[in-house]
Amino acid sequence: MSGQPIYDLFVIGGGINGCGIARDAAGRGYSVALAEMNDFASGTSSGATKLIHGGLRYLEHYEFRLVREALMEREVLWAMAPHVIWPLRFVLPFQKGGIRPAWLIRLGLFLYDNLGGRKLLPATKTLDLRRDPAGKPLKPVFSKAFEYSDGWVDDARMVVLNARDAQIRGANILSRARVVSAHREEGHWVVTTKSQRDGSVVTHKARMLVNAAGPWVDQVLAGAFGRNNVHNVRLVQGSHIIVRKKFTDPRAYFFQNPDNRIIFAIPYEGEFTLIGTTDRDYTEDPKDVRISPEEVNYLCDAASEYFQEPVRPDDIVWSYSAVRPLFDDGASKAQEATRDYVLKIEGNSGDAPLLNVFGGKLTTYRRLAEHALEKIGESIGEKGPAWTAGSRLPGGDFAATAFEPTVADLLKAYPFLERGHAERLIRCYGTDSKSILGKARSVADLGRHFGGTLYEAEVRWLVDMEWAVTAEDVLWRRTKQGLFLTPEEAKGLDAYLGMLAAA
Repeated sequence: MSGQPIYDLFVIGGGINGCGIARDAAGRGYSVALAEMNDFASGTSSGATKLIHGGLRYLEHYEFRLVREALMEREVLWAMAPHVIWPLRFVLPFQKGGIRPAWLIRLGLFLYDNLGGRKLLPATKTLDLRRDPAGKPLKPVFSKAFEYSDGWVDDARMVVLNARDAQIRGANILSRARVVSAHREEGHWVVTTKSQRDGSVVTHKARMLVNAAGPWVDQVLAGAFGRNNVHNVRLVQGSHIIVRKKFTDPRAYFFQNPDNRIIFAIPYEGEFTLIGTTDRDYTEDPKDVRISPEEVNYLCDAASEYFQEPVRPDDIVWSYSAVRPLFDDGASKAQEATRDYVLKIEGNSGDAPLLNVFGGKLTTYRRLAEHALEKIGESIGEKGPAWTAGSRLPGGDFAATAFEPTVADLLKAYPFLERGHAERLIRCYGTDSKSILGKARSVADLGRHFGGTLYEAEVRWLVDMEWAVTAEDVLWRRTKQGLFLTPEEAKGLDAYLGMLAAA
């Protein structure tokens, strides 16, 4: 291994926390490698409710530090990635004798409006659902509601954009590379990875190791490190269903259930409504997580308590499920377990340090990365200062409120595009859309049409620039075009990608 580069930092895990830490570290001048055993965001980070939010319900559990940090991050992240993050108004219907009294909801929303440095997001207001269009799809028993602000994010795209930016800043990003062993040797970490694509084995050396494997964080400690009786995280399953559009209003709904849990009903990809999430403990392997019939019935029943038109299992066009790795704080109920993150350094003096990352959520990933970099600096020496607060993710170099002008600019440059296609490209890639479209002067110049608004030019970009390998990578993580392609069209894309890989 003589002559082999010694990285400052080796990160295990290509979810939002791992990619966020790699990006921040690379931008400060650390030499970084990151290994993800599957595709980026293929676990928890693509299975969220896709909200950039303060966490209104966390106030009930007195998580004021987490809520304040999350509220402050909403507009920071929106400015950083205005293509994949945008504001969303939420309608919270309530009735007398309901789960929570109106005064408690008002108090929570007052804190929500004033705790976190809100500048662009509009404040809370009260709605008369008998007159406001938001009341139209709801049962008449709901006559009043509160409307408040939070944000929406394309979660999987935010992850891959962090990975791309880390690579642009010099990080060595390894997808589909499983860490099979890690041990200390002569003051360094020696990490062995095995390619999931061709089986090749590579050994890496690093001054410090970061275990950001999400739901697999304990498995990494048990497997790659050979430890026994590892138990740091509590796995909680969250499942979502997607149904044909239940309402035309652009706002989302926040529904309170009799069991004190909450679900959201959110406009999704133009033609659909996303309903979720569930909260239940999970004890199996995270890779096997699937929505259960009980969860399907729970979500359908909970939404049907509010909507005039019931939600039935037959209405479901797609569902997804993921496991959240919450730090095990001993809470009795899954929905009460802390959503805060915990960072723990291991290593005696003179040992190569290990940083374990437990918990976390999409909204606070950037702050988690900053806190991780503080610990990294204390362990192996500081390099550059914190920098991500005013930064932009690739393609996000336009004003937070300038989505429409950015779409108009793309349509002006490529007048053959349909508006819906242009909007989707800007939502996925922002200003990078022009790099994808290149010199195209007609739809024919975009190459093979795979279905929906997916063309060869975009697929090649995803393979060349964003590590896409399979049809699932393209259709369900890089884009949501899986909702619009037929099974035959999806097979055609898979065959095409197989041909590219073999070429």
